[in-house]
Amino acid sequence: MDIHSFFKYYIKIRKGEQEQNMENALIAPAQYVFLFIPTIIFSLLIPIIGVAIFAYIMALRMAPLAKAAPDKRFDQIPQRIFNVLKIWLAQYRQPRYRTAGIVHIVIFFGFLILSIRSCSLVIIGLAPDFVMPGFDGVIGHIYNVLKDYAATGVLIACCIAAWRRVVVKPARYAVPAKYGKDHTAEALFVLGLISTLMISESLFEATEVAANAKAGLHVEFLAPLSLVWFFRLMLMAASEGVLQGLHIIAYYIHDLTFFFFLCFLPLGKHFHVITSLFNVFFMRVRRGNIKPVRYGIDEDALDQLESFGVKKIEDFTWKHLLDFYSCADCGRCSDNCPANAVGRPLSPRFISIKGRDTLFKNYPIYPYGAAFKKSEPLIGSVYEEDEIWSCTTCGACEQECPIGIEYIDKIVDLRRGMVDEGLVPQSLQKPLKAIEKRGNPWGKMEKKRAEWTSGLPEGVTVKDITKEPADMLYFVDSITSYDDRMQSIGQATAMILAKGGADFGILGKDEKDAGNEIRRFGEEMLFQNVKQMNTEAILESGATRIVTADPHAYNVLKNDYTGLPPVTHISQFIAQSVKSGALRLKSAQDNKVYTYHDPCYLGRHNDVYDDPRAALDAISGLKRVEMERCGDRSFCCGGGGLMLFYEPEEEQRMGVLRVEMAAKAGANVIVTACPFCLVNMEDAIKVAGLEGQMEAIDLSELVAQHLA
Repeated sequence: MDIHSFFKYYIKIRKGEQEQNMENALIAPAQYVFLFIPTIIFSLLIPIIGVAIFAYIMALRMAPLAKAAPDKRFDQIPQRIFNVLKIWLAQYRQPRYRTAGIVHIVIFFGFLILSIRSCSLVIIGLAPDFVMPGFDGVIGHIYNVLKDYAATGVLIACCIAAWRRVVVKPARYAVPAKYGKDHTAEALFVLGLISTLMISESLFEATEVAANAKAGLHVEFLAPLSLVWFFRLMLMAASEGVLQGLHIIAYYIHDLTFFFFLCFLPLGKHFHVITSLFNVFFMRVRRGNIKPVRYGIDEDALDQLESFGVKKIEDFTWKHLLDFYSCADCGRCSDNCPANAVGRPLSPRFISIKGRDTLFKNYPIYPYGAAFKKSEPLIGSVYEEDEIWSCTTCGACEQECPIGIEYIDKIVDLRRGMVDEGLVPQSLQKPLKAIEKRGNPWGKMEKKRAEWTSGLPEGVTVKDITKEPADMLYFVDSITSYDDRMQSIGQATAMILAKGGADFGILGKDEKDAGNEIRRFGEEMLFQNVKQMNTEAILESGATRIVTADPHAYNVLKNDYTGLPPVTHISQFIAQSVKSGALRLKSAQDNKVYTYHDPCYLGRHNDVYDDPRAALDAISGLKRVEMERCGDRSFCCGGGGLMLFYEPEEEQRMGVLRVEMAAKAGANVIVTACPFCLVNMEDAIKVAGLEGQMEAIDLSELVAQHLA
């Protein structure tokens, strides 16, 4: 541009200023000239440079997702949209931690509301009269009041969040030394950026309103007691020159902060601001099941795969890498993880953080030479064997995560990789081999599976469904069949079924371990084997429905098998039979106080919470209390399944913590609806030194005692 052209442009700008001054006392950023430099140049360059840098960073961040394993996440679109509306938009899970949740909700919704204003400000820097479509009337006036209060609320929420980080310091934010430093500095920096956006936007508007008021021009209504309202009061005594300078400075501080923040988000834990919407949309819509070894590979072709499970970072699916990017480091998962609570070497939070750090290291945003680094085996470099084996797959972490991060499938995939490499704990090798040989982890003879029926009271007959047809199959599973103490659950279940008028039978020696734990411990081929044998036996039996008293069997038959008749847990049968009148229960004749412990694979994984409680409440006179951690926040008993054979490094048993919770609630009887839970509870009562003060009983046993 030559000097003549520049002065023509400058004169045009000045004419624009004069025209604008008829409506506004201040010159807009799109028309302002600073030291002979029209500031509209900055209004143009800042967005162009900011968007270009952001696009570059995002392209590199998406690279590992493109190289990751496939994942099936484009099904059940209506349910996924509902999840977005409920979990992401409505912030459904945030209030589970009340103070932090409310603060986050204020910042979240304030951010959403102010995002419209921030986007319009970018355009106002180029076209001063720009108004968002539809915001030029009543809607615009309402929005202005709303965004004024939103900016004020967000600033207050940021101050509270900073105070919590610096002063309160919730334990779940702490980072053990072995994991490096905590993220307090980054959190405070981001809170500062958000606060800067709120202050600069309010100051930009307040200077204009104050100047117009002093000049006797039209003044936009400001929300009383809002940040911008206070700024306007403070600025009424300022000169026009001061107001003009603050007006321009506030605008470009906001513009620079906005685009800097946008580019900063993909560099750390605040990436979730961008990815959380997509992560919630693609979150699992089914619970209880385990992902296949690899999507697109039929189960019959698994033996053709060269490698099983996850061994390097790209072996995870793209959704699981998106999980790593989306982790907000809030610590809720680890705060609810029973393995973490008892000192096992597992904290779900750091499964995500270490995964994200690995992605950032292998796919840096400033590539030199060979853009991406070669991935190393995850076990031994990023994750430790004991860390991965410590998980009980209880699902507490996934239930608590406010943005749909998944852990169980990742843990199982890592275990599949370890099993493929022969890295199986010594204590688990024997039960796995026993299942392979005998169909149960104890290695007992198949013909002994039905011996528990010999202890049934007179008049209760259990059919052998392989010889005599029956409408219902009672799937007993291994622990109830072979453990002397747990056989009473089988007997109680048979009594309830008989009293309820069910025509039922068992598979006897043809039944194999259901395989819930086999699959979750990464032995996929062994699981496929028992699954095939059980499926064939069940279908050949001709049964039209299945009932079980074992939540682990219930879960795997319902969610990991295909083509079976409907599966019911005994608690559901009891509740339905009591309601229909098929079962009548006697009143309780004791003064004991009962509390119900929700088994993980009945509750969190399958949403069966009400039926067991309805069964208990059907016993009139029975006094029942709830533990503090109940329902979907129930505390795992200690794993069950093959965890009975695992010897983890821990400071305290999970079952002991659970027993102490029951005692704190005022109960002296713990009722559960799972044989694995009963094993752990009875053992924990002894370890806790509460024998004689506390007892444990299975729901089936308790109901059987009160059959009328």
